[in-house]
Amino acid sequence: MVSQKKYGLGPFAVITFIYFIVGFLTTVNGQFQGPMKVAFLSQTEELRNTLTTMISFFFFLGYLLNSSLGGKWVNARGYKVTMLRALVIMVAGLVMYSLSSWLAVHCGNANVRIGDDVIPCGYFAFLLGSFLMGTSAAILQVVINPYVSAYELPGTQPVQRMNIVCGINSFGTTIAPFCVTGIFFSGVALESVTADQLMMPFLLVALCIVVTTLVTSRLNLPDLEGTRAEKGKGLTRSIWSFRHLTLGVIAIFFYVGTEVAVGSNVNLHAMELIESGDGLTFFGKDRLILWGMDLGIPALLATLYWGGMMVGRLVFSFFNNISARWLLTATTVLASALIVAAMITDNLWLLVSVGLCHSVMWSCIFTLAVQGLKEYTSKASGVFMMGVFGGAVFPVLQGVFADLAGSWQWTWSIALVCELVMLLYALFGSKVRKEDVIA
Repeated sequence: MVSQKKYGLGPFAVITFIYFIVGFLTTVNGQFQGPMKVAFLSQTEELRNTLTTMISFFFFLGYLLNSSLGGKWVNARGYKVTMLRALVIMVAGLVMYSLSSWLAVHCGNANVRIGDDVIPCGYFAFLLGSFLMGTSAAILQVVINPYVSAYELPGTQPVQRMNIVCGINSFGTTIAPFCVTGIFFSGVALESVTADQLMMPFLLVALCIVVTTLVTSRLNLPDLEGTRAEKGKGLTRSIWSFRHLTLGVIAIFFYVGTEVAVGSNVNLHAMELIESGDGLTFFGKDRLILWGMDLGIPALLATLYWGGMMVGRLVFSFFNNISARWLLTATTVLASALIVAAMITDNLWLLVSVGLCHSVMWSCIFTLAVQGLKEYTSKASGVFMMGVFGGAVFPVLQGVFADLAGSWQWTWSIALVCELVMLLYALFGSKVRKEDVIA
């Protein structure tokens, strides 16, 4: 085992910062649904909401197809090399984002027609960039989750360390909506965004990730033994034979589905209410003006949601003796009640308060799913991240539901189903069978 003196704060801080980047860019990707709807899909009608939510679908498709690749890389090359490869893929995704803007501006006549809808080729380039970004985020989380769980920082417990890094991750998700509107688009309201405003911001972010990759390559990140299969040692059991892990993958599938659905689609619901004139105000105002920039109510709703997740994670990071199973049970019950109330009243302020409940669900489910797995942990992390594909499925289902129903109000019943599945995992599925504990 790695000696205790190597479990210092430095490597933990580096991992935490990279998790911040993952959170920030994941939310940036989701926040671009609104701008893409305006800049790329202005000539679509029948499939507009469906095509818009496909941005999140392709992002999380990267999790489904490439999470297991991350687990293989960790076992073969270690945590640090796998992390560096993931950062390179992230740069490639950001470059594709910029290319999508260039195509929209300079090749505007290149498009694909589906029925009566006209879709520019730049939109499909953005989908590819979204897939690469999702692949990068998946592999980074395959590295970070087991690393943080096993990294014995003095005075902390695994679920507590997970809440710390998830709290910093949530800080990235919280500031992302305002960065999109206030910095990327220079305060231009989402409904006024043009495609040419996308190119330079993504190139600048790509440059930042290049610098981060170079710095990380020169840092010492101790490899943690006992969390992955050592060279020449095979794993004798199928990873899917551990019941609490398999059910944990299902639980995280539904968790990320509802997390992303609320975080991404609340913008689209808010834009619908504003366009219909039904009224969506903040202290009596229908616009949010900050430092001369029109940031808009949709961005505020997303920020409050992700901010609630950040606050909840940071608060619970101070509790080192709390039961993950009890915490997951309590938060899913409260989240279900809030979603029902939000649907009945069509109140988006109630809906975004669900972020406080969602704040600890990831760390609870991961901790419960990998308990007792030892050398199977890194491989378990790879298959666990496959469940994040729920973030692709449920937002798109909700978009289809919204197109069919002509409104977003009752589409949040999809999120309610997700909460109830997680409640069942907390009560029954997370219990570890005696035969699933590695001696």
